[in-house]
Amino acid sequence: MASAFRPARELLVQYARYHRDRRNIATHFVGIPLIVFALGVLLARPALDVATPAGMLALTPAALLWAVTTLWYLTRGEFWLGVAVSVVNGTLVALAAPLGTGGLTAWFVVGSGLFLLGWLVQFLGHYYEGRKPAFTDDLIGLLVGPQFVTAEALFSLGLLRGLRDEISKRAGPTHVRDLALPA
Repeated sequence: MASAFRPARELLVQYARYHRDRRNIATHFVGIPLIVFALGVLLARPALDVATPAGMLALTPAALLWAVTTLWYLTRGEFWLGVAVSVVNGTLVALAAPLGTGGLTAWFVVGSGLFLLGWLVQFLGHYYEGRKPAFTDDLIGLLVGPQFVTAEALFSLGLLRGLRDEISKRAGPTHVRDLALPA
């Protein structure tokens, strides 16, 4: 595994090379948020109540993971992309938090069920791609996935054109793979 502290551009190009089929990219818009949300549910326990000037704050493993990954995203050299992916992840974790406060069985079933569903959607996308997921070659792909989906969403809004162009130039254009042909 190469360094986890490579620049975002390099990480995104590497990730994009595993994600050129448009159907695969589309499934990632569903699968990755489901996985992040599910992790927010599963890591909402245990919660430690901490007094702050604004009132009580529940400190959870999910909040700690969000803080650490936010620091990582913000230091990869694409600051605004780092802000965007951190806001998206933070929103998903915050929306998931109430599901972590219910009964133990509901917490586990909902969290693990959504986690598995997210991965099933991901693997469906990689069927279309005809390639294994990026994280199988480099575990840092697990962090790059949310960054990639956020970047793709921003690209669709006409933002970060230079980054989009560099990824396309280095990873190749997106396409729809003919499933009748070998990958």
